[in-house]
Amino acid sequence: MQKDAKTWLIGVSGGPDSMALLSMCLEKNMSVAVAFVNYHVRQQAEDEEQYVRDFCGKHHVVCHVKNDPFTYNGNFEAAARKWRYDFFKACIEENGYAGLLLGHHEDDLLETYFMQEEKGIEPAYYGLKEDSVYEGIVVRRPLLSYTKQDLVSYCEEKGIHYFVDATNNEDIYTRNRIRHQIVEKLSRTERDLVLHEIKQKNAVKQERLCRIDAYVQQKKIAIEMYRKLDKEDRFTLLFELCKDIKHMSFAERKDIDQILLSKNDFKIPVGNQYIVQDNQSFFLYEEISPFCDTYASISDLKIGKYVGYLIEEGKEGINAVSVTEDDFPLTIRSFQKGDSINMRFGTKKVNRFFIDRKIPLYKRDIWPIVCNKDNEVILVPGLGCNVTHYSIKPNFNVVQYIEM
Repeated sequence: MQKDAKTWLIGVSGGPDSMALLSMCLEKNMSVAVAFVNYHVRQQAEDEEQYVRDFCGKHHVVCHVKNDPFTYNGNFEAAARKWRYDFFKACIEENGYAGLLLGHHEDDLLETYFMQEEKGIEPAYYGLKEDSVYEGIVVRRPLLSYTKQDLVSYCEEKGIHYFVDATNNEDIYTRNRIRHQIVEKLSRTERDLVLHEIKQKNAVKQERLCRIDAYVQQKKIAIEMYRKLDKEDRFTLLFELCKDIKHMSFAERKDIDQILLSKNDFKIPVGNQYIVQDNQSFFLYEEISPFCDTYASISDLKIGKYVGYLIEEGKEGINAVSVTEDDFPLTIRSFQKGDSINMRFGTKKVNRFFIDRKIPLYKRDIWPIVCNKDNEVILVPGLGCNVTHYSIKPNFNVVQYIEM
């Protein structure tokens, strides 16, 4: 563990791991501050808080404490993790610290790996990374080469008091069960074999990520290229494509993969966005809301960009329409089921136009429709105007516009 000129924040719980980390940093004369979180769910929490405060005071270390009432919904461990990490982040940003140091050790790394394996997920990284980032802050785990027992022995040799969380002995949590039933029973040789396996898996994942990254950076991914990739590459590509939106489970990736392999037009929900297809490629798309704009007169129709469409200068074609003042107020809105237009060759259902012209699914619900004051459809961009609103000198054109 190298000495750093900047001040680092250490997450300290009062247990042997974090107390060993804090002591090691002080031995190296590192500039550090401490952050302690009290959830008020265990009786000894108050004693732990006071001990950490006293230890920091004795060694002239700034100690940040969060002991607000902790409330949560759902999984306690997940909520508690976010609670403390958000606190760490706030401390770092408010005080200009270099980043966060955590006392995770080899046992934690192994437990995390076995949990990943048990859940059948393919994580962004197997086990724990020594260096990572949480919402823009640097997180370092300098003790991953130490075992839990190494850190306990260190504290005892140095005469450093530490607390043992009694709930760690309960197997009601998955991590505790894996700790007691698997990790603690591994021999040194078995640990090394698992650590080698983790290293190999991460090396393979890194090589795959480098290969897949070239496709993801293009934003639009050719469907035929995707279908030629092996399963692992396809799943990794989907994970990377959607990693900024949400965590995608293995089951979700499997379902999406089947759609991409078998269909040629789709609109697949992923978080608050969609994976959509257009022109033999697929990409992420954030859907715009249905729109409805009213114009009182011709002078209100300004050339420019609007939500879902463009108004352009009038020129003959399938996007053009001629209007008179009798048509106003005019409405430009998104497509509605049942829309149809009366053209020279007869009435045409707009939905049929979508099918005939192979308009991608994601464009259909927000296709612009122009209506006159009687709510009569007088223009469907790409199809044309109705029989009574055609001329060789149209007033304006309307074109669908989706900002990617």
